[in-house]
Amino acid sequence: MTYLPLKPNPQLDLVLERYVDVLPEQVWAAWTTPEHIKHWFTPAPWKTIDCEIDLRPGGAFRTVMQSPEGQEFPNVGCYLEIVENERLVWTNVLAPGYRPSNATSDAAAFMFTAVISLELHGKGTKYTALVIHGDEDSRNKHEKMGFHDGWSKALDQLVEYIKKC
Repeated sequence: MTYLPLKPNPQLDLVLERYVDVLPEQVWAAWTTPEHIKHWFTPAPWKTIDCEIDLRPGGAFRTVMQSPEGQEFPNVGCYLEIVENERLVWTNVLAPGYRPSNATSDAAAFMFTAVISLELHGKGTKYTALVIHGDEDSRNKHEKMGFHDGWSKALDQLVEYIKKC
């Protein structure tokens, strides 16, 4: 399939690219199944306690994260593009049904679009997460919040979870 080429802008975007020793189909299942998401999506000691997925363009991607102190942080987004086992694009800029988001929670302190790309690499997967921000301030907030460490830890948890299943 031909994709719109996305060249990361280092002033606006954050990228996590790694090779993992699980297949793209397994990573895809972990990203698209609510019960799987709950096991790996939020870096420990945080937890994902609820997840709803309506896997279609315009469909809902909703999670509820819980802090170690028990505070809950709901997040609602909208799927933009779905190419099974290859590419998953979602955003918190839009609510389900492509409605403009009016999120005001701490979790929506900045808006972004996430592009998760999976590519078969040997017996594993080249995993790329491109997180696109609208302005430098949002990008910087996300990076200072721990983007690289958090998203990398979540990916480690995803791989570990897949290997246990």
